Amino acid sequence: QVQLVESGGGLVRAGGSLTLSCAASGRTFSNFAMAWFRQAPGKERELVAALSRSGDTTLYQDSVKGRFTISRDNAKNTVYLQMNSLKPEDTAVYYCAGRESLFVTRNQAYTGQSDYTYWGQGTQVTVSS
Repeated sequence: QVQLVESGGGLVRAGGSLTLSCAASGRTFSNFAMAWFRQAPGKERELVAALSRSGDTTLYQDSVKGRFTISRDNAKNTVYLQMNSLKPEDTAVYYCAGRESLFVTRNQAYTGQSDYTYWGQGTQVTVSS
């Protein structure tokens, strides 16, 4: 069974930075495509960023392009979301998601919630104005 555990959330002022981490266990992490989603109160869960197995393909929601960076460290079984220039509208619970992708190209990234099999419990990010 795969476990994903997020950390790094918290309260930050607008313009500040946070780095979220998601530690994976249970299967070979390098076989997984990963992503970060978020859900704000009263809103649907949405994709923030997606990353291929290889790490070469990254996809971002338009509102975070240029501010957020998704990356992975396979040696540490961890995916990161570096968030800079945070805005109050970035306030949400952030979820890590993973999909084992053994039989497709290593450069494929996935954008849909249904594409992902494994989910973390979420970490709260609050950005004050």
